[in-house]
Amino acid sequence: MNRLKKILVTMVLLLASVQFYAQKPHDYDKIKSLKIAFITERLNMSSKEAQAFWPIYNDYEEKRGALREKEHNQIRNKVKESEKLSEKEANAIIELFLKLEQEEEDIRKDFIKKSAGVITAKKTLLLIRSEEEFKRQLIKKYHQKHGESKMNEP
Repeated sequence: MNRLKKILVTMVLLLASVQFYAQKPHDYDKIKSLKIAFITERLNMSSKEAQAFWPIYNDYEEKRGALREKEHNQIRNKVKESEKLSEKEANAIIELFLKLEQEEEDIRKDFIKKSAGVITAKKTLLLIRSEEEFKRQLIKKYHQKHGESKMNEP
C-alpha cells in the first residue's frame, strides 16, 4: 500500500510538472535558451565539449519531452477521474505509469552513456545538480510572478 501511495504522489507531481512546462511556445523557447546558458556556464564547457554535448543533450530532452507528452495524453485525464475507475482500470493505469517511468530511466541511462564520451563523470554530476538548480530557480520565479497565494488556493 505504501508503494501505491508513492506511485500516486509521483504521478501527481509529474502531471503538475507537465502542466507547468505546458506554456506558450515562445515561453518554452525562452526557458530552453536560459537553461542552455545556465548549464553551459555551470559546466564551464570548452567549445569542443559544447559542440559535441548539446546535440546529445537536445536529443535527450526531446525524448523526455515526448515521453512526458505521452504520459500526459495517456494518464492525466484518467488520474483526474480516479474515483470513477474500477480497481482493474486503476491497476492498468499504474502499470502504464510504471512502464513510462522505466522508459524515462532507460532514456536517462542512454544519455549518460552517450555523454560519457564527451564530458567527464564530474561534469555529468554537475549537470544533474545544475538541472535541479535551474528547475528550482524557474519554479521560484514562477511563484514570484504568479503569486504564492495562488498555490495555496484549493
